[in-house]
Amino acid sequence: MNIQDKVIVITGGGQGLGRTMAVKFAENGAKIALIDLNEELLQETVALVEAVGSNAKYYLTNVAQEQEVEQTFNKINNDFAGIDGLVNNAGILRDGMFVKAKDGVVIKKMSLAQFQSVIDVNLTGVFLCGREAAVHMIEGKRKGVIINMSSIARGGNMGQTNYAAAKAGVVAMTTTWARELGRHGIRVGAIAPGVIRTAMTDAMKPEMRERLEKMKPVGRLGEADEIAHTAQYIFENEFFTGRVVEIDGGLCM
Repeated sequence: MNIQDKVIVITGGGQGLGRTMAVKFAENGAKIALIDLNEELLQETVALVEAVGSNAKYYLTNVAQEQEVEQTFNKINNDFAGIDGLVNNAGILRDGMFVKAKDGVVIKKMSLAQFQSVIDVNLTGVFLCGREAAVHMIEGKRKGVIINMSSIARGGNMGQTNYAAAKAGVVAMTTTWARELGRHGIRVGAIAPGVIRTAMTDAMKPEMRERLEKMKPVGRLGEADEIAHTAQYIFENEFFTGRVVEIDGGLCM
């Protein structure tokens, strides 16, 4: 897919990876629809997209709420006269040990609210947005691309029962959708990033960050632009579907 003049929806588009992808796609001529819950951050991303000469609109939406998602995608479809791509990027963290014990006594456990909140956004939100994007692509007779953001944590990571379960589910949905939607000309892929440099990692203690960097064969953390480059590759490579790309600097080998 040549993304020039294509309409790409990005969830979690107010900051971080979502913002970086929005600007990168806009630099290549795409029109951007941004979904998030922080209006101020969304406005900043819109300004950055417009600064590189493209068009963007934002939509305040909770991706875990079915009615909100349906209404938002209907509005995006009307505003842009169609939808060509979706990046399911919105996600949250609510880390904690499954069960924490000391001297044989359980002192803390992951709450259902802690588990469910991550599943709601990181898995149910991906399902809802992916479904609605596919509906409009099919009804609009537009070949499209859906990219779901997973994580190398999908294989399991201490303190992330909720996050790992959601990100593993995202990969399973990716493969399933690729098989189901291929007949409609819709390709589906996933990206599983490792540790990417963000405001959070920049705020880490130097020794902790250095330890993370040394764990990777490339000797550094990933950059948001490298994830955006991968997303662009998936959009542009017409033979790519049903697969997950790990961008982790060689951490998982």
